[in-house]
Amino acid sequence: MKYQKKRQMSSGMFHVPYFIFHNSGGQAIILAAFLFMVISLTVGMGVVHPVLSQVESARAVARGAESLYAAEGVSQDVVYRLLKGMSVDTIETLAVGTSTGTAIIASVADGKEITSTGNSQQFTRKNKTKIVNGTGATFNYGMQSGPGGVVLENSSSVSGNVYTDGPVDGSGSNMIRGSVVSAGPTGLIEGIHATSSAYAHSIQNSHIEGDAYYQSISNTSVDGTLYPGSPDQSTSPLPISDSLIAEWEGDAAAGGTISSPCPYVIDDDVTIGPKKINCDLEITGSPTVTLAGALWVSGNITVKNTATVKVSASFGAGSVPVIADKLTNQTTSSKITLENSAEFEGSGSPGSYVFLVSQNKSAEVGGSEKAIVAKNSVSGNLLVYAGHGEILLENSISVKEVTAWRIRLQNTAKVVYESGLANLLFTTGPSGGYSFSTWKEVE
Repeated sequence: MKYQKKRQMSSGMFHVPYFIFHNSGGQAIILAAFLFMVISLTVGMGVVHPVLSQVESARAVARGAESLYAAEGVSQDVVYRLLKGMSVDTIETLAVGTSTGTAIIASVADGKEITSTGNSQQFTRKNKTKIVNGTGATFNYGMQSGPGGVVLENSSSVSGNVYTDGPVDGSGSNMIRGSVVSAGPTGLIEGIHATSSAYAHSIQNSHIEGDAYYQSISNTSVDGTLYPGSPDQSTSPLPISDSLIAEWEGDAAAGGTISSPCPYVIDDDVTIGPKKINCDLEITGSPTVTLAGALWVSGNITVKNTATVKVSASFGAGSVPVIADKLTNQTTSSKITLENSAEFEGSGSPGSYVFLVSQNKSAEVGGSEKAIVAKNSVSGNLLVYAGHGEILLENSISVKEVTAWRIRLQNTAKVVYESGLANLLFTTGPSGGYSFSTWKEVE
């Protein structure tokens, strides 16, 4: 601090000196304090702002997740009730925490469409779910058989996995482009070239490109790893039960019964189904037969020449069963024969097939009758099923999946498994209920 001493004389009198202070140092301290405060605030805001932003982001994520849970919750609640046949209003709501889920249920041509919205403090998530009329079934293998097993002869082959409760018997070079499972303590794989792994109690005279799981093995080359002493694979029931087939028969009969002429011959273009035909059915010549529902034939079914059988376009991804089942004769009747250049088509949508079912039981009880015979150049979107009988595929036949008590392939017959069959839907009549179809997030 600086100061200046002054003297003052007036009227010959002497005055005491006084001091004048210049307080520039105090101003500097105040200025420094002010600058320090500004800097502190700037630094503090630089630290606090990102933290506050992160907190707000975390809250936004939480609100977004809560809105998603609300949308999912109300959607799953509605789908569950529809699948179980419970009543549902056209608009349903569900509270999840502080969020609200709202579902709008609309009827579409082949089922129900549920649009679900979750809202949490202005954060919105939306999804759309579709369920369709029909009955679902699971086909996980290109070929599956019961205790009768699988027999491959000549140059026949399978593109897809094979699962059987009986033996798999080839002639040495038959290709199975996938894995092979022969389940149970008597499981046997013989004379097969498999491009993936093999599972059986015994493996003989084969070439396995993948791994081999077995109790005994002989005269077999394995490119992968050997697993001796492996437990036998569990046997597995076939995917379609008799009770489900009976339901389909009921759906067909609900559409009315044709009792004459017998045999019932179709040789012109026609749309048919759901319907029960109370005698043998023959489709011949070059007609296009469009299936508008399930068919139950109380007798034999023959499809030949250049006939085309297809699913109505109105069924979308649904498949339609055609059943041969004469309840009073399931040993020498209830058979299906496909020959020449018969063609089978779905509805035009992916996942749609003509599904032929025979309830002939001759093979299961030791007889020689074939439940289904498909030969020559039969092809298309075709699935064949005989849960108690034998299916014979021969010549240049090509189908997408085959399941039977016993399966036999001859000559150049091929089974080419098509992806998507694991969740196949069979479209029947109004009693078919609902099955899950699709889900997607739309907002």
